[in-house]
Amino acid sequence: MHRRTMMATGAVLLASGGMARAQHAHGGGNIPADQMSALRGPNPQGLTPDQLAQRVIDSPAPAGPPGRWVSRAPLPLPRSEMAWATSWAGKLHVIGGYAQGQVDKPYHHVYDPGADRWTEAAPIPRGANHVAVVADAGRIYALGGFTEQNRASDALGFVYVVAEDRWDRIAPMSRPRGAAAVAAVAGKIYVIGGATDPAAERASIGWTEVYDPQADRWSLLRAMPAARDHVGVAVWEGKIHIIGGRFNTFENNTALHHVYDPATDTWRLRAPIPTPRSGHGMVLLNGRMWCFGGEERLYDAQNRPIDRVIGSLESYDPATDTWQSHAPMPTPRHGLGAALLGDWIHVAGGGPIVGGGIQTSVHEAFTPT
Repeated sequence: MHRRTMMATGAVLLASGGMARAQHAHGGGNIPADQMSALRGPNPQGLTPDQLAQRVIDSPAPAGPPGRWVSRAPLPLPRSEMAWATSWAGKLHVIGGYAQGQVDKPYHHVYDPGADRWTEAAPIPRGANHVAVVADAGRIYALGGFTEQNRASDALGFVYVVAEDRWDRIAPMSRPRGAAAVAAVAGKIYVIGGATDPAAERASIGWTEVYDPQADRWSLLRAMPAARDHVGVAVWEGKIHIIGGRFNTFENNTALHHVYDPATDTWRLRAPIPTPRSGHGMVLLNGRMWCFGGEERLYDAQNRPIDRVIGSLESYDPATDTWQSHAPMPTPRHGLGAALLGDWIHVAGGGPIVGGGIQTSVHEAFTPT
């Protein structure tokens, strides 16, 4: 497939976490108009004061080393609700999501950190949002998703052969779901939680199933103890950590932290995340799980909504079962694409306000050192 070069070099945004805290006491400045688009109606020229006030960056976790954030080349177009991203061979893949006033387009953008440049790759055969994606053995698995706005899930499965820029269909999951967690362990693909139909109810689920690529077959496993979607997921020492998420909506975020052991088909509780969140990114780096971004809606005593876009960065040490906080995101977002490239966690796209009304092309990267 012909690839088209999309964007070029970004520049250093922040030199240190200390500077991040000083300059971003309210979550940073506004977003350039050319890095935002509205799902419906005219595109914003900037976030309003009320929208900027949704940003929160505080964390109750003990402070750890701040680390540092830098700005990188923006996505080719503003996007959100991709349900995260994945990486293979040192490149970031961002698949599906909301963009250009649509929620069911087959977007597939690839980022090369060496060139600080984005290209287009073969689009996923069926456009959707909140698609669960994971890379393993030169292939990227794209599973389920919604074809309406955070609604109307399916069970479809596709695999992208990276070396050939080609998608193939695989056996569908046993039941439809979107906004699920997915992880690769010992050559098998595990899909956990998410939300399912009927679209009018959009209920969270705890279903756990595993795909065997050699047999092209799915098998059911022990369900997650607390059904939820929009979680963070990471693998450490062969075990799958599911952190945070929501019960049905972002009005019901949770701090729950469950660990699944594929060897014994069992679930165990671990230390909860200090800031309950959903729609966040989570990446394993240097033996720690780094969680950032997310959204939630709270209510005051008069039952008025308080919308929050979470910019705090918290990390978990599975060896000690403890949490720390670090320099917050320069641009708080949710529904973003996040993955590890070398020693950097790249965070691309996402929504800067609660809900799916605005998409961004903002691309920032974090390193603990």
